Amino acid sequence: MGPRDTLLAGLARQLGHPSGLPGRAVGRLLNRANRGNVTAAVEALDLKPGETALDIGFGGGLGLDLLLRAAAGGTVHGVDISDTMIAKARAAFPANIAAGRLRLHRGTMTALPLEDASMAAAIALNTVYFIDDLDLAFAEVARVLTPGGRFVLGIGDPEAMKAMPFTEHGFRLRPVADVETALGEAGLSLDRHQRIGEGTRAFHLLITSR
Repeated sequence: MGPRDTLLAGLARQLGHPSGLPGRAVGRLLNRANRGNVTAAVEALDLKPGETALDIGFGGGLGLDLLLRAAAGGTVHGVDISDTMIAKARAAFPANIAAGRLRLHRGTMTALPLEDASMAAAIALNTVYFIDDLDLAFAEVARVLTPGGRFVLGIGDPEAMKAMPFTEHGFRLRPVADVETALGEAGLSLDRHQRIGEGTRAFHLLITSR
């Protein structure tokens, strides 16, 4: 592996599992780059005051902040595989954690450390590229949602993602239709497919309900 591929592979690893000082930098980058997509995902949930919401793979923490604002008086849960991102969130939201409004968990999308039917709404953006068993992941999301609960999945357009050289290193880029099928098989009905951005390679928001 040459220097370029080594650099790209390192970036891909950090995007999938941020760690250490480079991971903190990646978290800040993700917050900036994904602000529009995350904002649209939270808006699509149409949260009511007091509802309990979940951000799966919260990364830099922007989604946690927006969910806390949207679910006024409710509780927000964040699940992430990265100890670095969990520590960053703890430092960023001490008052909300102390008040019990924000609860952070180390875990994965395929094994959510949450009780059955405990979440009214959930988001997960840019997470499924790093998951092998999509059926299990979506079954877990369905398990933790209340009946009628909403789930918004955000994914980059596969063709646009293929043009990014770091995605050659460990990313699983699935056709959007395959992702929609997996959601349906898990009991998550597709209510709306929203595009964020311009052109045929715009970001995809798959807005579902249980």
